[in-house]
Amino acid sequence: MDFSIHITGFVALYIFMLAGFAGWVIIGHVPAILHTPLMSGSNFVHGIVVVGGMSALLNADTPQQQAIGFFAVLLGAGNAAGGYAVTGRMLAMFQTSGEKTHRPKHGHQAKASHLKKA
Repeated sequence: MDFSIHITGFVALYIFMLAGFAGWVIIGHVPAILHTPLMSGSNFVHGIVVVGGMSALLNADTPQQQAIGFFAVLLGAGNAAGGYAVTGRMLAMFQTSGEKTHRPKHGHQAKASHLKKA
């Protein structure tokens, strides 16, 4: 038995548009309090896209395949970095106005604060 599936360009475009619309509807109905965990999961998926793009890039035979792999890595890394930035901003919204985040000091700031204490 042969179970090969052939998808034409129109059917592929229809599936892509249907998936985009379904994602838009699903994400649009997520309560605001759940957006931060949702972004963390999205960042994880973009990390997988980067690994898959690197695999495609390393196993590419033609320049066209190399270009597709390069853009997959580039876009996946951009999405992951942007997702972490958005997640950080969203977490900052949940902090009270007087609360400061504790950030460890590095380099010259750490040496200067050590000298001030002495």
